[in-house]
Amino acid sequence: MSASPEAHMAAEETLLLRVSDLCHDYQLPRRSLWRAPPRVEALRGVSFELGSGRSLGVVGESGSGKSTLARLVMALDRPSRGRVQLLGRDLHQLDAAALRAARRDFQMVFQDPYGSLDPRLTVERLVSEPLTAQAGHGPREQRRILAGQALEQVGLRLQDLDKYAHEFSGGQRQRIAIARALITRPRLIVADEPVSALDVSVQAQVLNLLQDLQQQLCLSYLFISHDLAVVQHVCDEAIVLQQGRIVESGPCSRLFHAPQHPYTRSLVQAVPRQGLAGLV
Repeated sequence: MSASPEAHMAAEETLLLRVSDLCHDYQLPRRSLWRAPPRVEALRGVSFELGSGRSLGVVGESGSGKSTLARLVMALDRPSRGRVQLLGRDLHQLDAAALRAARRDFQMVFQDPYGSLDPRLTVERLVSEPLTAQAGHGPREQRRILAGQALEQVGLRLQDLDKYAHEFSGGQRQRIAIARALITRPRLIVADEPVSALDVSVQAQVLNLLQDLQQQLCLSYLFISHDLAVVQHVCDEAIVLQQGRIVESGPCSRLFHAPQHPYTRSLVQAVPRQGLAGLV
């Protein structure tokens, strides 16, 4: 069901996610009994906001801190310092039961559509996994109905519920992963390199699907990618991470066409000359 224009306007006025001075250190393996193990700063003072119904890209090369940021926003790791607030709640201050309940509002789509789906489970069980993790998730019949609805939203069929992941192409598997993220009707989806493992033509289909779902459901995306061209296609604004710090931020159109920081310029220059030709 499509949201009304009034619902979209109200959603855009709501601050959904606030990340404040987020820092995270990783401790390396101990090399000596006499010295403390070294630590690596993966994130250093990262702050940004994301409104409801909006998309924010996080761009940077491997090792820039993108996936660490995703894990902290998803409350899969605890930050060394800083806060992640979703709808005003500090996720890292919630107890286990409250965090489990809050997860209905935020879900994740991972990079690898092959590795993120358990090959032993049917599509019905894969898609309904987030529901079974919730208290009071309802009977199986109700979960099957919701899983079928989620599949149809991503362009798959009800008959696919009883199949297994190996029976689908890479793009179809990523659609299953998106359906799994949709089933709790979240406000926020964290997408960590969701199309980088797909062929260019399939990337276009998945990116267009994500845009359509955002329009229909007033979703917000935190979209993580090393490819600024892909981010420009999906996102309103972006932040550029280098060695755990934000070096530039702003509307995607400006970052792509008039980058200010040398690192951002290097990312733009790495975009193939055909740019977004295959994505539009």
